[in-house]
Amino acid sequence: MPQITPQADLQTVITTFEVTPGTCQDLLDELQDTFAAFISKQPGFIGAALHVNDAQTRIANYSQWRRREDFQAMLRSDEMRGHTRRFAELCKSFEPVMYEVAASYD
Repeated sequence: MPQITPQADLQTVITTFEVTPGTCQDLLDELQDTFAAFISKQPGFIGAALHVNDAQTRIANYSQWRRREDFQAMLRSDEMRGHTRRFAELCKSFEPVMYEVAASYD
């Protein structure tokens, strides 16, 4: 389960995917399958969420990892490289960016 607090000692990655309404569900299905079968089982994985905008032109993924190196190792694996190529086929662009929580409000 993601922990959104500045006190958490972890790495947050937010990835945005630019899609079309015609490919949004296909990419969402691919992402869900990849998280269930592979990403969620990787060392250091804490949790993730997928979000879709109303127009179905953007998907945002929020994931958290124990360490930056855990995320990077997953990303560089041969299996993930195959998934990444499939993601690229289904969207116009995507960009994972690492963040640290600066503040959170309840």
